[in-house]
Amino acid sequence: MDREIALCRMLNRVSRAPKIKKLFILISILGDGKAWYVLMLSLPFLYGDAGMVTSWNMVRVGVVNLALYKIIKGLAGRPRPCAVSADITLGTAPLDQYSFPSGHTMHAVAFSMIATAHHGELVWLLAAFTSLIALSRVILGLHYPTDVVAGGVIGGSVASSVLAS
Repeated sequence: MDREIALCRMLNRVSRAPKIKKLFILISILGDGKAWYVLMLSLPFLYGDAGMVTSWNMVRVGVVNLALYKIIKGLAGRPRPCAVSADITLGTAPLDQYSFPSGHTMHAVAFSMIATAHHGELVWLLAAFTSLIALSRVILGLHYPTDVVAGGVIGGSVASSVLAS
C-alpha cells in the first residue's frame, strides 16, 4: 500500500500544472459516458447494420459493468487516495464515495474492446482514449493504480464474454 500511495502522489503531482489538469479533467468528463454515448449513436450511421450490432453489444457490456461496479464498490468500500493522503489533491469531483474498482476504466476497456473487435480501424483512437482515461483516474487523485488495473480486467472480461456469446 505504501508503494501504491507513493505512485499515486507522484502521478497526482502532474495535475498541479493547470493545463495538464484541465486536459485530464476533460478526459475524465468524456469518460463519464459522453464520448461512449456519442460513439454508440454514431456507429449505426457509420457502419449500418454492423454498427447497430456493435452498439447493441456496447449497451450489453455497459449494463453488466454498471451492475458489477455497484456490487464490487459496495463490498470493497475502499476509500479514495485523496481521502487517505493529504498529499493527494482531488482534481475533479468523484461520482461516488469509493475507489475500487475504477468504473471509468471498466467501461473504457469494455467499450473499446467491443468497438474494435467489430471495427478494427478504431483501435488507435480508442486505445489512446482508453489509456488516457485510465491515467486520468490516478492523476486526478481518484483511484489507485490497482483500481485502474482491476477495472480494466473486469471490463475486459465482460467484453470478452459478450464477444464470445
